Amino acid sequence: MPNLFSWLLDKLKQREEKKQEKLIAKVFTPEKFHRLEQLAGISIKDKSQFIQALMHRSFLEQNTEFKFSNERLEFLGDSVLSLVVAEYLFDAFPEKDEGFLTKIRAKLVNRLTLAEAAEKIKLQDFLLISKNLSHTFLNGSQTVLCDALEAFIGAIYLESGLEASSKFIYKTIIAPNIKEGVYLIDENYKSQLLEYAQANHMEIPTYLVVREEGPQHNRIFTIKVTIGREEFGVGKGRNKKSAEQNAAHAAMKLIASSSTA
Repeated sequence: MPNLFSWLLDKLKQREEKKQEKLIAKVFTPEKFHRLEQLAGISIKDKSQFIQALMHRSFLEQNTEFKFSNERLEFLGDSVLSLVVAEYLFDAFPEKDEGFLTKIRAKLVNRLTLAEAAEKIKLQDFLLISKNLSHTFLNGSQTVLCDALEAFIGAIYLESGLEASSKFIYKTIIAPNIKEGVYLIDENYKSQLLEYAQANHMEIPTYLVVREEGPQHNRIFTIKVTIGREEFGVGKGRNKKSAEQNAAHAAMKLIASSSTA
């Protein structure tokens, strides 16, 4: 009887594995999955987990054979990301206090930063979303990209542990932003400009990309900020966030010089 029971369990397991393989083959070719392994930096055994990490809940509406979206993995990945970034900052800035570390961590893990990181590694090429949503996805929804990146981190953690997750997070999120000095940017420039406009009964500042230069992995953005029809400043940066801050900084300098003239 024990041998028969084991045989039945093996058969059920094989049947489930074949079912999973068919589902995976439906959405990812072997070549595409190999690209995903290169992106993660690991050899993936549990393919279904990574499929789930890239599956937006809208995809389930038209593909009922799949049961779960990436929301559970997103929850896990968010915690792993926060831990890895906190540990890095704790070691990298030994003289800084808790307030500084908390502020910098918030900059490194906010939705805009994560969405930009996801876009740079072309995670959008692997996303599983409904046809209706894909028509409006254009350059990538910040929320969808951010959630998918966190879920992807969660899948890496479950597959290969904290060390592999840390390597991926450092390579795709920490190192690029620390190198570009995004964490040093005073985010009050945009707030100061908005407060100035409101205090003087002006229109809300508008930021417009006027130029993108350089290869995909090393883009330079030029952004101008206008209030109404008047241009107030131009800024450059390696991502849109830093370029907007630099444009707002230029605007505040212009305003300060005008008030003292």
